[in-house]
Amino acid sequence: MQASSIRSERQPMASALAEAWSAAWDRGDASAFDSITHPDYIRESTSSGHTTDAAGLKRQIIATRDAFPDLVTTIDQIVVDASETTAAVFWHSEGTFVNDLEGVPATGARVQTRGSNLIQMRDGEIIRERVTWDHAELLADLGVPTLNSAFEQATGSEVVVDDLSGIPSLDVLKGFNRQFVTGVTVVTTIGRDGKPRGLAANSYVSVSLDPPLILVCVQKTTSTYPELFASTHLGINIMSNAQRAVVAVFAARGDDKFATVGWHSGPAGSPLIDGSAASLEAEIKERFQARTHTLFIARVTHATIADVPPMVYQGGRFFDATGLTEL
Repeated sequence: MQASSIRSERQPMASALAEAWSAAWDRGDASAFDSITHPDYIRESTSSGHTTDAAGLKRQIIATRDAFPDLVTTIDQIVVDASETTAAVFWHSEGTFVNDLEGVPATGARVQTRGSNLIQMRDGEIIRERVTWDHAELLADLGVPTLNSAFEQATGSEVVVDDLSGIPSLDVLKGFNRQFVTGVTVVTTIGRDGKPRGLAANSYVSVSLDPPLILVCVQKTTSTYPELFASTHLGINIMSNAQRAVVAVFAARGDDKFATVGWHSGPAGSPLIDGSAASLEAEIKERFQARTHTLFIARVTHATIADVPPMVYQGGRFFDATGLTEL
């Protein structure tokens, strides 16, 4: 930690803050704030609205230091008022993203971030902090914005099956999703090792035709996710009614899912599966974090359509689209 200027009416308080800050953020001593934080300490982000306690702050420090082992923080200024009830810290940091952070794969990128903390004191201890920076801001600085509303805490009680006026239970949400009829896609990309990767998904959406944007939502625990996150392009393959076996391959875990599947490369290298009802390749433009999933927004650069009917999925079962009756 480098302190370019520390100005306050009470130098000892400013020095205590600077010392704890350096020990925590630059040396990874997550307990460094224990001696100057109140038992009722609360930390609130003004940008995302997230709040956390002292234990949450420690977890954030540890996670940040693990993701950015070379993190260096510069305190630009600390100001403490004469009554020692309020303080402000202005700072900036720089580090290299070498380990995963909250499910976001490391990119090796160098990042600079900055913020300010407004601190309220009680009996010489920090009881509340309002900060302009948290992990959501850090990910945004890395080019990975977060859907803040997806992280809001739910309020209210669970509702019964036939009532969606409040907060629905998990069973109700699953039941709702089972009623939705979708197509079946396989999302593909080329890994950093040059090998094709893919997973089955039905969370594909056409966002707009002009510009030609698509969206696909991918769970972070899938084996394909880290390679997809690191890629510049992805492929979307709409499965035909003759590709039930192909879907089974990509719905399961496996080291080489393409060993028994015919495919060819799109113009940017994305694997496009032979026999699909339609395939496209798109350049990834945005990666939005939504807790357990990432929403990829991509611009279509190539597309092909075959004269074969697609597969249809509903309620955990697959159907041949040729049997559909027009209403």
